[in-house]
Amino acid sequence: MAEMKSLAKQTAIYGLSSIVGKFLNWCLVPLYTYILTSSAEYGIVTNIYAWTALLLVILTYGMETGFFRFVNKKEENPTNVYSSSLLCVASTSALFAILSYTFSVQISNALGYGSHPEYIAMMCITVALDAFGAIPFSYIRYENKAIRFALLKLIMIGINIFFNLFFLLICPILIKSAPSSIDWFYDPTYGVGYVFVSNLISTIAVTLLLMPEIKKAKFEIDKGLLKKILKYSLPLLILGIAGIMNQTVDKIIFPYLITDQTVAHTQLGIYGACFKVAMVMMVFTQAFRYAYEPFVFAQNKGGDKRSEYADAMKFFIIFSLLIFLGMMFYLDILKHIIRSDYWEGLRVVPIILMSYLFQGIFFNLSLWYKLVDKTEFGAYFSLAGLAITLAINITFVPLFGYMASAAASFFCYLIMMVVSYFYGQKYYPIKYDLKSIGIYFIGAFVLFGASKIMNIQNDIVRYAINTLFLCLYIALIIKRDLPLKAIPFVNRFIK
Repeated sequence: MAEMKSLAKQTAIYGLSSIVGKFLNWCLVPLYTYILTSSAEYGIVTNIYAWTALLLVILTYGMETGFFRFVNKKEENPTNVYSSSLLCVASTSALFAILSYTFSVQISNALGYGSHPEYIAMMCITVALDAFGAIPFSYIRYENKAIRFALLKLIMIGINIFFNLFFLLICPILIKSAPSSIDWFYDPTYGVGYVFVSNLISTIAVTLLLMPEIKKAKFEIDKGLLKKILKYSLPLLILGIAGIMNQTVDKIIFPYLITDQTVAHTQLGIYGACFKVAMVMMVFTQAFRYAYEPFVFAQNKGGDKRSEYADAMKFFIIFSLLIFLGMMFYLDILKHIIRSDYWEGLRVVPIILMSYLFQGIFFNLSLWYKLVDKTEFGAYFSLAGLAITLAINITFVPLFGYMASAAASFFCYLIMMVVSYFYGQKYYPIKYDLKSIGIYFIGAFVLFGASKIMNIQNDIVRYAINTLFLCLYIALIIKRDLPLKAIPFVNRFIK
C-alpha cells in the first residue's frame, strides 16, 4: 500500500501540473474557435500539430524509456546513461532542425502550405527543441523532482498562452488604437501563423530554463552503453511511431481523403475542437504515465511487484470511468468552450473518451514487454493498430467524415488492449482483478445508459439526476476499494 501511496502522490503532482496546464491550453480552444475566422483555419492548426506530434516521437526514438530502463540498472552509471542519451538526441535534433529549415519551402509545398513555408520552419525548430528537452525532463522525473517538472511545464504553457493572447487579442486592438507601437512587427493578416510563433517562443524559453539539468551531463558518450540503449530503444521507435500515428494519422491524412479541401479542413477543425473537449481523459492518462513508468522500473529492482501493478491497473480504470461519467453527465456545460458551429461534432466525445481509456489500459499492460525486454511486441501491437486505423479511415472517412475517424481510434485501441492482455499473461502473467474491473465497467455504463434513456429536457432536473448517478458511482468506489478511512485528510474524521 505504501507503493500505491507513493505512486498516487507522484501522479497527483504530475496530474495537477497536467490538469492545470491542459486546462490553460484548453482555454486556447475557445480563443481559436472564436477568434480564427473559420473552422478551416483551426483545421490547419489541427493538421500541423498532428505532424508535430509524429515528428516528436521520431526524434526521441524511444530514448526516454531507454533512459529509464538503463538508469535504474545497478551495473550502470546514471550520469553516463544520462550523458549518452542526451548527446545522442541532441545530435539528431540539431541535424533535423538544420535540414528542415533548409528545405522548408519544398516541405511546405508537399504538405499544401506553399504560401507559408515559415509555418513548417517554425514547427520543425520547435519539435527539434522539444525532442532535445525530453531527456532533461526525463532526468528530472528520474530524480523524483515532480514539482520542478510540473513548474517548468506550467511556465512553458503560460508563456505560450501569453503570446497567443498578445498576438490574437491584444495586437488587433493596438493596431487600431496605436498602430505605430506594433506595426513594425505585427501583421494583422497573419492570423493563424501567430499560433506557431507563440509555440516557438515558449519552447525556446523552457529550453533555456532546462540549463541546470543540461549542465549535469558530462558531454561525452559511452559508445558501448549507447549501443545497448539504442538496441533497447529503437524497437520502441517503431512502437512510438505506430502509437502516435494511431492518435494523429486521421488528422494527417484527413485532407487527402475528402476531395473538397475547404470541406476537409472545416470538418477537421470541428473534429479537432471536439477532441479537445475530451482532453480531460488524456490529461489523466498522461499524468499517470509520467508517474507510472519510473515507478515500474524502480519497483522492479526490489523484486516481484505484480500485485502492485495489478492494483495500479484497477485504480486507473476506476478513476478513468469516473472521468468518463463526469464528462458525459455535464457535456452540455462543457460544450460552451467551443463556438456553437462546432457542436455538431460533440457526438464523437464518448467514443474518444473510451478510446483514451483503452489507450491508458494498453499503456498499463505494456509494462510486461518492457520488463522482460521484449519491446518488439509493442511494435507489433501498435503496427496492427495502425493498420486498423488506416483501413477504417481510408474506407469510411469519404462516406462518414470524422465519425469514421473516431470509430477507427476506438477499435484500434480496443483490439490492441485485448491482444496485449493475452500475450502479457503468457510472458509475464499478472493476476488483474478482472471481477472488480468488470463491475466498475458495468456500473458506469448502466448509469450512463440510464442518463441517456431518460433524456430529461429540463436542465436543472437533468443535472440533479446526473449528479445523483455520479454519486452512486463514487459510493461504489468507496464501498468496494477506497474506504473513507484510507483517504488522506478525510481519514482524520473517520473512525
